Amino acid sequence: MRQFIILFIAVFSLFMLQSCEAIGTIFEAGMYWGIFLVVALVALVLYFFTKGRK
Repeated sequence: MRQFIILFIAVFSLFMLQSCEAIGTIFEAGMYWGIFLVVALVALVLYFFTKGRK
């Protein structure tokens, strides 16, 4: 019975580590998307300010 519990804990922790890696990948993609949106917004604001001055 004790070997079954140790095996269960090992398999469970293996699945948990894989899910953490997947969540990390999702957050990394979200971070890049957020950076892209901020840069695009700043470029848009600068475009309107420079166009308004002319």
